[in-house]
Amino acid sequence: MELTHVPPKATDAFPPGPPHRWWGLPLLRAMRADYLGFTAGLQQAHGDLTRMRLVKEQAYDLFTADLVREALVDHADALVRWQRGIEVFEQVFGQSVLVTEGETWQRQRRMLHAAFTPRRVAGYAALMREAAHGALDAAVPPGEREALVDMDALWTRVAMDVILRTLFSSRVEADARDAAAAVQVLSETAMREMFWPVTLPDWLPLPGKAAKRQALRLLKGLVGHHIEARRREGDTPREDLLAHLLALRDEATGASLSEAEVFDQCMVSFQAGHETSATALLWWSRLMAEDAAALQRALAEVDTVLAGREPRPEDLPTLPWLGATLKEAMRLYPPVAAIMTRRTTREITLGGHRIPRGALLRITPWVLQRDPRVWEAPGEFRPERFMPGAPPLPRGAWMPFGTGPRVCIGQHFATLEMTLVAAMLLQRYTWRLPAGALPAQPVLNVTLRPRGGVRLLLSRRSAAVAAGR
Repeated sequence: MELTHVPPKATDAFPPGPPHRWWGLPLLRAMRADYLGFTAGLQQAHGDLTRMRLVKEQAYDLFTADLVREALVDHADALVRWQRGIEVFEQVFGQSVLVTEGETWQRQRRMLHAAFTPRRVAGYAALMREAAHGALDAAVPPGEREALVDMDALWTRVAMDVILRTLFSSRVEADARDAAAAVQVLSETAMREMFWPVTLPDWLPLPGKAAKRQALRLLKGLVGHHIEARRREGDTPREDLLAHLLALRDEATGASLSEAEVFDQCMVSFQAGHETSATALLWWSRLMAEDAAALQRALAEVDTVLAGREPRPEDLPTLPWLGATLKEAMRLYPPVAAIMTRRTTREITLGGHRIPRGALLRITPWVLQRDPRVWEAPGEFRPERFMPGAPPLPRGAWMPFGTGPRVCIGQHFATLEMTLVAAMLLQRYTWRLPAGALPAQPVLNVTLRPRGGVRLLLSRRSAAVAAGR
């Protein structure tokens, strides 16, 4: 069902919202305790466009696809990233495309686009498959038919191996293990720090600061080591992402990325490219374990289409059910479920309301992608929503990769990676929840992860069955 959006006449009246008491500090405490629950309740109580005062800020929440597109597409030139979020992310990502604004961002985005086109990304498929082989084959110990597997650890290992191979043509088990732990530390730290007006110096002896310092040193040291090793190699030909970053030239000026920019883009690719894919696959495997019919249909599709051979980029259109299950998993549990915030640089109009210069606009995919006016039974796992022939969705109703000019530049990479490794898991195993498994509880730490992880019983499939014989 598509919502019909007819912009009303502009008004100076404020949209509805919660009462402003004690400078909005009770609202901030409620958001910090349960951001997703608070935001969902905000829409239910006050409607699709709400306003609240938080200390000196005016914050507007947008709860329909039309309002989101009106903001991020129609008024893209009047928005910048939320400065507090940028301050937090800049500590890890420097002046990368995730952080910069204006002409710098436009130049970086223009240059980086060439490294992430569907054709270029398809060239990484072999590296993705190589990365998945070892971890998936070893998920159930040799000689055993079934095992209880920590899926969080499995998908983290696969995704970390993928990014190490595609970014640096390298794989070191210790690097992958330590880097994965560092990424989790930084995600948890970033979520906490966003709710403070300033970031206290990392040298202070405060809870979490030592772990943050160690995690930053580890990731920056790892990335810096690989870049320095590549520069020492000279003209040795490579086909990984780092080689493409070093070779990029601005079509307008002929200039390359600076050393600092190459480092910062590698940091973004390393952390974001690993964590979001691993998180999406974790939710997907849990949801498939809960829906035996969906899992069996995916097994049959993979067996029929691939007949035992490895999946390739050109197979994606011929695996529509598998693709639909991944999309539905990202609808229910978007890896980036919230904290998509922009600041207006001039007055704009949204939903008929004048939004002043300097206001904060907050977008929460968790709420948008569970709107019962768009999604029938929004809390249920129904992959058929994304199958060919299904009713069309409003533009922007499904946005795990964002929308507008700032849409995730790595979405083709992530889609290919997730589809290939999911198909490879299906070729090897079927799975189910262990007896007594508790319902999944999402926890927001920049990415949305299930509390306590996911443990599933994986059972080996015979080679003959997977090959369709």
